[in-house]
Amino acid sequence: MPKNSATALIPTERIQKAILLIRGLKVMLDRDLADLYGVETRVLVQAVKRNQERFPKDFMFQLSKEEAEILRSQFVTSRSWGGRRYPPYAFTEQGVAMLSSVLHSDRAVEVNIEIMRAFVRLREMLASHKDLARKLAELEEKYDEHFRVVFDAIRQLMEPLTSRKKKRRIGFRLSE
Repeated sequence: MPKNSATALIPTERIQKAILLIRGLKVMLDRDLADLYGVETRVLVQAVKRNQERFPKDFMFQLSKEEAEILRSQFVTSRSWGGRRYPPYAFTEQGVAMLSSVLHSDRAVEVNIEIMRAFVRLREMLASHKDLARKLAELEEKYDEHFRVVFDAIRQLMEPLTSRKKKRRIGFRLSE
C-alpha cells in the first residue's frame, strides 16, 4: 500500500527540490542523496566506487569544475560545499535506483521508493504541461485576433513564477 506524502519517510517536496536539470538530464547530487539516505557523502561515493560496473555514464557522471562552480554560485550558502576536494557526482533516475543495491540498509530501500515516486510525479507534471501548451497552440490557430489577449494571459499564467517580472508596488510606506 503506497504511502501518501503526509506519512512518507521523506517529504516529497524535499525530494523534488533536490532534483536538478544538468546537461539536459534530471539528476540528484551525491550530497543530497547522502543526506536523504542518512549517510555521509564520502560513504555514498565509496560504495559507488566499489561497484562502478553498476553505474555506467548514463546512470552517473561527475560534474566538471565549471559546472560545479556554476552550481555553487546558484546556492546562497556554501555550507555543503565547504572543503570539498572534487566536483560532485550527479545521479540520473536509473543511477538513483541502482544506489539501493549498493547501500545495504532498510532506509536506503524506503528512501529509494520515495525518490522514484518523486521522479514519476515530476515526469507526469512535465508531460501534462507540454500537453496543455500543445492544446493551447492548436486553439490559438483556430481563433482570430480577438482572442489573442486571452491566449497571452493563459500563457503568462503557465510560466513559472520565477520567470515572471515582479510588479512594482503602487504607493509608499510611511516610516515609523
